[in-house]
Amino acid sequence: MRKLAAIAALTAATLGLAACGSADDASTEASADTVEMPADAALAPIDAVPVADPSATATDTPDALETPAPDASATAAADAAADVAAQAAAAAEEPAE
Repeated sequence: MRKLAAIAALTAATLGLAACGSADDASTEASADTVEMPADAALAPIDAVPVADPSATATDTPDALETPAPDASATAAADAAADVAAQAAAAAEEPAE
């Protein structure tokens, strides 16, 4: 009974896909007018003139460029990481027994 149900479902799916498909050739429907712009439009003169953007050359104030001092916990973490790295390097240099 399960095999019959599986075959029936497969047949229904196959017929559903076959009904939705078409044999029309897509390349015959596309024309040059819809795909590409005419050459006259591409070569038309441009009337717009470039304008300088004053905000593009603006610089930040010196106060904004200063980096804040690291807090104590960040400094302590950096020191601890350096100690661990030094211990690992020392352990790597010791000869194996």
